[in-house]
Amino acid sequence: MKKPIHFLLAASLPFLSTGTPLLAQKLATPAAGPPLQGDAPTPANEDEITFAADSLSYDDSSEVVTATGNVRMMRQGDRLRADKVEWNQKTGVVRANGNVAVVNSGNDTVYGDSVELTDSLRDGVIENLLIVLNDGGRLAAVHGERRNGVSTLNKAVYTPCSVIDSGGCPKEPIWKISAVRVVHDPAKHRISYDGARISFLGAPILWLPGLSHPDGSSGGGSGLLLPDIRYSRTNGAEFSLPYYIQLAPNRDLTITPHIYTKVLPAIEAQYRALTDNGAWQATGMLTYSSRFAATAGGIAAPNGNRDIRGYIDANGRFQFGPDWTLSGSLRAASDRTFLRRYDISRDDRLRNQINAERITASSYLSIKGWAVQTLRTNDPQGQQPIALPAIDFRMRLTDPWAGGIVQLQANSLALLRTNGQDTQRAFAGAQWMLRRYTPMGQEVSLTAYARGDIYHTDQVGRTTTVVYRGNPGWTGRGIAALAADVRWPLIGEFLNGSQRITPRVQIVASPKTRNLSLPNEDSRSIDLEDSNLFALNRFSGYDRWEDGSRITYGAEWAVDVPGISFATVIGQSYRLTDKPSLLPVGTGLSDRLSDVVGRTTLKYGRFLEFTHRFRLDKDNFAIRRNEIDATIGTSRTYAIVGYLKLNRNVTPGIEDLRDREEVRLGGRIQLARYWSVFGSTVVDLTSRKEDPLTLSDGYQPIRHRLGILYDDDCIELGVTWRREYDAIGDARRGNTFLLRLALKNLGR
Repeated sequence: MKKPIHFLLAASLPFLSTGTPLLAQKLATPAAGPPLQGDAPTPANEDEITFAADSLSYDDSSEVVTATGNVRMMRQGDRLRADKVEWNQKTGVVRANGNVAVVNSGNDTVYGDSVELTDSLRDGVIENLLIVLNDGGRLAAVHGERRNGVSTLNKAVYTPCSVIDSGGCPKEPIWKISAVRVVHDPAKHRISYDGARISFLGAPILWLPGLSHPDGSSGGGSGLLLPDIRYSRTNGAEFSLPYYIQLAPNRDLTITPHIYTKVLPAIEAQYRALTDNGAWQATGMLTYSSRFAATAGGIAAPNGNRDIRGYIDANGRFQFGPDWTLSGSLRAASDRTFLRRYDISRDDRLRNQINAERITASSYLSIKGWAVQTLRTNDPQGQQPIALPAIDFRMRLTDPWAGGIVQLQANSLALLRTNGQDTQRAFAGAQWMLRRYTPMGQEVSLTAYARGDIYHTDQVGRTTTVVYRGNPGWTGRGIAALAADVRWPLIGEFLNGSQRITPRVQIVASPKTRNLSLPNEDSRSIDLEDSNLFALNRFSGYDRWEDGSRITYGAEWAVDVPGISFATVIGQSYRLTDKPSLLPVGTGLSDRLSDVVGRTTLKYGRFLEFTHRFRLDKDNFAIRRNEIDATIGTSRTYAIVGYLKLNRNVTPGIEDLRDREEVRLGGRIQLARYWSVFGSTVVDLTSRKEDPLTLSDGYQPIRHRLGILYDDDCIELGVTWRREYDAIGDARRGNTFLLRLALKNLGR
């Protein structure tokens, strides 16, 4: 946002919001064009004015300087061009006539028939003016003046739209704003209008006789924002109109009433604040309606209680000195279906947390607490954990022994449940790492790891899955591991580019470790994939440790040629002992020989980006994991494809490893210069053969979206249709229609 530079150029005028057409206002640029070349010499100081003209005369008696013929005049970055300029040095008045143009330092241009200015080129009067702003907007007025910094335009009209067609002929802009009078007071940071109207396609659509709004130079101010209009089967037609209130330069409040045709109104508010140490914001919404049971499918019936319903979403982050940071978030809803019912979020869990962190060059400390509110159907809230506290400390020591790096770690966690198993855990560990390169180019990494754990748990019978419980009371455990990892990058030329082939071998040895006697809180979701194939512990958390000895091998092939980048990696592991594996059947790691996993990525300029992840059964090469993510096209026309199939045949009792098949499609097609259509869909392809617990029949649409958009230099108009297929409580299946109309450069 540019601040006004000269006598009538309020650069914030394009960001106002109202008007109807004024007759006889010319928004087309004069044929003479802006003074881009042949300017006067640059002034030596702020008080100096420089001239350039075909002829120049000076009257000693009247002290009047007269310049004629292609006159150029400059002061403090403001430039003037005219056919004739008279400068009275006694009064300080500058009169310009004929093809007058004034350009400010922001490259905004004012055209007029005649101009009377002070010698600062800032205050004055201009007749029949046209302002062409640097952002493309145009403002015309019959008369304009600036006195003591206050700009006043009479019979003014503004538009950011094109005023000529492809053939160069004048045309009516799509929308414009007109007013009887426009006043910009920079001291008050406000722009006020008398008789303001908005015209759309040549017809007046809105009359705002007493409109005013901030000019943007003070960072905003109170005023109405753009409305939102939508329709849904559940709530009917919805109209929301935000009102923005600037409480201080660093604090603001936005209040948004929501009006519905099928339910009672709702009120939404957002508060934001910026402090010396950080920033925080809080958003909330309240209404009064019946609550429905959070049951999936069927027709929901109210429980008979009309009550206040709503949600709150707050977060913030603060910096205390160079090392300490405090951050937190709060998310809570009155019931499990409110967020879906009012189209706020599709999240099925709301996480609340607070975290104090200290980060230095060699250490890290986190003291965190968090709690979860579940919105899932038939998921007991009493089973959700509350962590208070969760502490993690790490310190890195460089070159303490044989040139390696030592990392020390101490961790503790206390999980409480109101109706479930309680767990407390603490451990301390150390890891030594050394990386060296051989004369032949091999990269050799050595790792030694040791850790001691202590656990306490009770109420273990309240955990449904037996293998997650552990033994009640106190339990201890020791962990140790040694690993050697060798990579050998082989690089050479290939098709006018380069290629890199990197074979890799890793050996890990770890003694037998206690696992099932300890509770499992953070290592439940385990699946072999390319990202954890060479990990020291392929469990996702600390509660489970992969013991025994194994060798892991694989290779990567990468090719870079002009415009194309290709990389693929594949690998497998083999356990050197024949004892039964801790990992469940179906994870790809339950037998001595693991499944084969890999990833392939392909990029072709900016047109194609393709990623494929897979896991093949070691016995019959059946596809156990098949995941594709692809983006094809340009920034204007493109398609997004996502596909995931997990066919792991995991025991149904382990709910965290259920099989699933899903397809995600999205895209945009540019039909013409300004017209485009867009859409997306998510379809659940899971069948009961894949997952006996699923409610899907093998083809269950989850969500569809389809829209059409018109977007040019001055207006954005779009209609979006969305259909929801998940029915939970009063968040019923049905259609939602969203109408978006945005007038460019209008509003905050």
